Amino acid sequence: MKTILECRGLTKKYGNFSALSDLTLTLERGQIAGLLGPNGSGKTTLIKLINGLLVPSGGELKINGCAPGVETKKIISYLPDQDCLASQLRVKDALRLYSDFYKDFSMERAVNMLDTLEIDRSSRLGALSKGTKEKVQLILVMSRDAQLYVLDEPIGGVDPAARDYILRTILTNYNENATILISTHLISDIENVLDRVLFLKAGCLVLNESVDEIRTKYGKSVDALFREVFRC
Repeated sequence: MKTILECRGLTKKYGNFSALSDLTLTLERGQIAGLLGPNGSGKTTLIKLINGLLVPSGGELKINGCAPGVETKKIISYLPDQDCLASQLRVKDALRLYSDFYKDFSMERAVNMLDTLEIDRSSRLGALSKGTKEKVQLILVMSRDAQLYVLDEPIGGVDPAARDYILRTILTNYNENATILISTHLISDIENVLDRVLFLKAGCLVLNESVDEIRTKYGKSVDALFREVFRC
C-alpha cells in the first residue's frame, strides 16, 4: 500500500519543553488508526502539525509525499476537538460553506445524513444540542472524499447512542484508499473499528502495531494494554 503519512525525526519544542521528540512513523492508505495517549502526550501537537497549524522544530512530516501546505489541505479532512463553526450559522449555510470551499465535498451525501437524523437544515448551530452539533460537524467532515481524515476526539462528550451513530458514519463514509486517524480517550468505544494503534507518551511514540498483532502478541485488548502501559 502507498504511504499517506510519514514522519521522520519529527520534533516540536516550546522553549525547553518538547511536545514531540524524534517521532518516526508511517501510515499506509486504507486503514483506521487510533492515536492514543494521556493528556500532554503530544496527540494534539501531532494533529496540528499534520494540518499545518504548527511548524516543526525539527525533522520532517509529509502527507502523500508533500510537506503540509496548500496542497495537503486539499486532501485532508480535519475535525478539531472544539467547535469550528460560528454558532450563528444555520446548518444549510455550513453546507454551502463546505461546498464552496472544498471541491471534494458531496452535498448529496451530507443532506442524506442530515435527513436520516432529522436535523433541520434551517436550524442555527448555536441552538443545537452538543451531541447534534457534533454530528453536524462530523457529517461535514465525512462528506468530503478526502485521502486522510483526522478526527480529534470525535466521540467525546456525547451519549452512547450518539457515539454509535458517529462510529457508523465514520465507517460508512470513507473509501478503501483513504486513511482515518482518530484521537480519543474512549478506547473501549472505538477499539472494534481500529486497524492500528499508535501510543504516544511524553511526546514519544512507544507503540505502533496493528490491533491483531496486539491481541496475538500480548493476549490483551487495546484498552487493557493501554491501561498497562500508562498505568490507568
